[in-house]
Amino acid sequence: MTRLLIIGPPGSGKGTQAVRITDRLGIVAISTGDIFRANVKGGTPLGLEAKKYMDAGDYVPDSVTNRMVRDRLQQDDVANGFLLDGYPRTSAQVDELDDILKEAGVELDVVLQLTADSDELVARLLKRAEIEGRADDTEDVIRHRLDVYEKQTQVVVDRYLERGIVRHVDGLGDIDEVTARVLTVLDVDPA
Repeated sequence: MTRLLIIGPPGSGKGTQAVRITDRLGIVAISTGDIFRANVKGGTPLGLEAKKYMDAGDYVPDSVTNRMVRDRLQQDDVANGFLLDGYPRTSAQVDELDDILKEAGVELDVVLQLTADSDELVARLLKRAEIEGRADDTEDVIRHRLDVYEKQTQVVVDRYLERGIVRHVDGLGDIDEVTARVLTVLDVDPA
C-alpha cells in the first residue's frame, strides 16, 4: 500500500505526475480542488458551505477543508492507498491529517516534493499562459504565486522532513524522464 502526498510549485508538473503515479500504482488521486467541486456539484452540506467562500473568492477555511478530506479518506477506494494533492497546506492541516490517518490505523508513507528552478518555472508558466490565452498570468503574478507557494509550503515540508519521509525529485525535463525519476524514488521499477 502506498499513501503519499505530492507537493510542488506551480508549473512543476505535479498534476501530470499525479495521474501517472496513480495509474502506475493503482491508487486513487485525491485533489482538494476535486473534492470541493464534487461536494459543490452534489449539493452536500459541506459543498454548500464551501461554495459560499469560493463564490466570494476566499480560501475555504481549514474547518471545512478538513471535514471534506476526512470524509474522502473514509471512502472504500482509498483502502489500497492514495495520493493527496493540495492538502495539507498548513501546519494545522498536517495535524488534522495525522489524526485522520491515526484513526484509520495508517500513516503517510512518503511526501514527494517536485523541485524546479524558479526561472525555469516562470518561463514554463509564461509559455503555458500564452498557449492557453491567460493574459493575467504575467511574470510578476507568476513570481508572486511562486513566492506564496514557498512561504506556505515550507512549514509543511519541514514537518515531514523531521519524519524522514520527504523525497525530492527534479520536476524539470521531459515528462517521461520526470516520471522515471519519481518511480525510482518510490522504489517502483520505471520500466
